[in-house]
Amino acid sequence: MPLEIHLDDVVQLRKPHPCGGTEWQVVRVGADIGIRCLTCGRRVLLPRREFERRVRRIVRCTRPPPAPPTSPAEG
Repeated sequence: MPLEIHLDDVVQLRKPHPCGGTEWQVVRVGADIGIRCLTCGRRVLLPRREFERRVRRIVRCTRPPPAPPTSPAEG
């Protein structure tokens, strides 16, 4: 199952960027994932499969968790 990624999510990759930064902001979502280094601003485009292998964790998710289902009103 593919990793659920949304625009403006912040992720940590397995290896640090040469500038020393470890956190990246998602700027494009599709077959390729565009990310921007939060330390130096460098933009990188990775195929989704490679991106999913490189992600260590999602630091900040922009989408709130889904609301629990509500029961029908009694009355």
